[in-house]
Amino acid sequence: MDDRIQISLEEMVLLKADARGFSLLPRQPVSSLLAGRHASRLRGRGLAFEELRQYHQGDDVRTIDWKATARLRSPQVRIYSEERERPVLFVVDQRSPMFFGSQRTMKSVAAAELVAIGAWRALDSGDRVGGIVFSEQEIVQVRPHRSQTRMLQLFHETVRFNKQLTSSETIAGTHTLNDALRNAANIANHSHLVVVVSDMDGADEQTEKLTTQIAAHNDVLVVAVYDPLGAALVGSPGMIAADRGQMWDIPDSSHFSEAFLQSFQERLDKWTQLFHNLRVPVLPITTAVPVAVQIRSLLGDRTGK
Repeated sequence: MDDRIQISLEEMVLLKADARGFSLLPRQPVSSLLAGRHASRLRGRGLAFEELRQYHQGDDVRTIDWKATARLRSPQVRIYSEERERPVLFVVDQRSPMFFGSQRTMKSVAAAELVAIGAWRALDSGDRVGGIVFSEQEIVQVRPHRSQTRMLQLFHETVRFNKQLTSSETIAGTHTLNDALRNAANIANHSHLVVVVSDMDGADEQTEKLTTQIAAHNDVLVVAVYDPLGAALVGSPGMIAADRGQMWDIPDSSHFSEAFLQSFQERLDKWTQLFHNLRVPVLPITTAVPVAVQIRSLLGDRTGK
């Protein structure tokens, strides 16, 4: 099978070599998309309670534990330390609309590449890695764990779903992006980094509500996978366009491609603004360029780290 059509477990493992030059931590290089003045920032690992001790001059008064102070009759402060690890949960879209690509590879393969590179980077940073892989027919959970074995389980499930897209058998299913997000909300109860890797097909008002729910106690990063041909449809009158079983004639109008592009841009702007309002960063990933190159460009090139 052409590696542009589907991905293998070996390829996902070998992408470890590309898991460098970027960070998923809150301290970002100046060139990073997440470091801009108006961009959302990742909060990073949570804080773990370490000890209760007597207040010392210079301590932040916001750390005073007033109940303990009243009980012990002397000022007491709560000491926290940054948690050593953070659960990273990838939500991986492998539905039929992801099985499309006009340049280099399919959206479904680009999504798998992103997961492999991100998972290797997170594990190398000491974080726990897990994920939710979904198609119209099935949703599988791999709970975050700080082990290469668990990460490889996530890779295995991603590859299995990816291969099903090339199957000649047509199996009906009803699972949606929102169903996957509900699963994510059940797992990511606090201090997770939830990375949604999808073309956002079928996103609606419920998607906004679920994202808001998850982002209330976690970091959320949306990786919007797209294909250049999805942003522009060029054809001649008399040609037929098809999408997931629906077919329509391309009208005899010189303005058709401009109208299609405007519609695509309006939809993109809507979701970009929505996630911006929720302080959720959006990373656009195209199928036309190697994923590792794009990640290092978007999250700040720090080659060798």
